[in-house]
Amino acid sequence: MTTLEFKLDLPDRLAREALAAGLLTPKALREMLKDAMRRRAGQALLTGATRAKLDTKPLSMKQIDTEVKAVRQERKARSAGI
Repeated sequence: MTTLEFKLDLPDRLAREALAAGLLTPKALREMLKDAMRRRAGQALLTGATRAKLDTKPLSMKQIDTEVKAVRQERKARSAGI
């Protein structure tokens, strides 16, 4: 597990409301990040599906392999940058 420490600058009212709602706890922040990552992955899937609909000819296995490798490299680079 990775431990990160960060500082947020929030308007006073938002900070009070978030604290009162329990949204600034490590568990709540972790869940919000997980939810945001799921939404981002879903959006990427929808974008890819839309792009696939626009392409009239199917991809070859070589093209699919290239796409998969590119996505894996991007994810690896993103996770290394955290």
